[in-house]
Amino acid sequence: MVARLLAAFVFLACALGFAQTDDLAVGRFLVASRDLGDPNFAKTVILLVHYSEGQGAVGLVVNRATDVPISRVFQDLKEAKSRKDPVYVGGPVELNTVMALLKTASKPENSTRVFNDVFLISNRDLLKATLASGAESSVFHAYVGYAGWGAGQLEHEVDLGAWHIMPADAATVFHSDPDSVWPRLIGRTETQVARVPRIPRIPCLPCIPPLIYTPPLR
Repeated sequence: MVARLLAAFVFLACALGFAQTDDLAVGRFLVASRDLGDPNFAKTVILLVHYSEGQGAVGLVVNRATDVPISRVFQDLKEAKSRKDPVYVGGPVELNTVMALLKTASKPENSTRVFNDVFLISNRDLLKATLASGAESSVFHAYVGYAGWGAGQLEHEVDLGAWHIMPADAATVFHSDPDSVWPRLIGRTETQVARVPRIPRIPCLPCIPPLIYTPPLR
């Protein structure tokens, strides 16, 4: 009887893992599990901005605001001179790389749609134009660095239970209280999934060299 129950549990766990892996796509949130012990990713919510099974994935941590204003990071841009809204740490990879997310009704030229009316900016001229337009922090966030995974790495982490996957929404991406984002989303996942035996604490990630992705800021 015990063996049958164990086999059923293993089957259910695998089924849930495969279902989660199938949900991976651009425009999805990765919500860090409570058991994810890596300090780079503990209690983070990541928006996937690039995903390919064969090439890997790129995401931006949306809930780690810094105390550094945009004006200080972009001292060479006159368009950023008066910006007091904070820069976000998008992830531990390539911290000299800058990207931004913008919510707008029409697609800006040279931007990439992430989901609905949220677009990725990785072009310097477009960044300057967006800053010059006076886009408020409620629809515009700038990020230094990003999170990157090589082919198969993110899928492996999902199968281990490191991440919960859910559709992204603009209200969460541009939330005025980023510290509240992870607690709210992790609580939502826990109300959707039946209780299962607690898994061991997941060690630091990644175990596969991360994808190095450097979108040009021209």
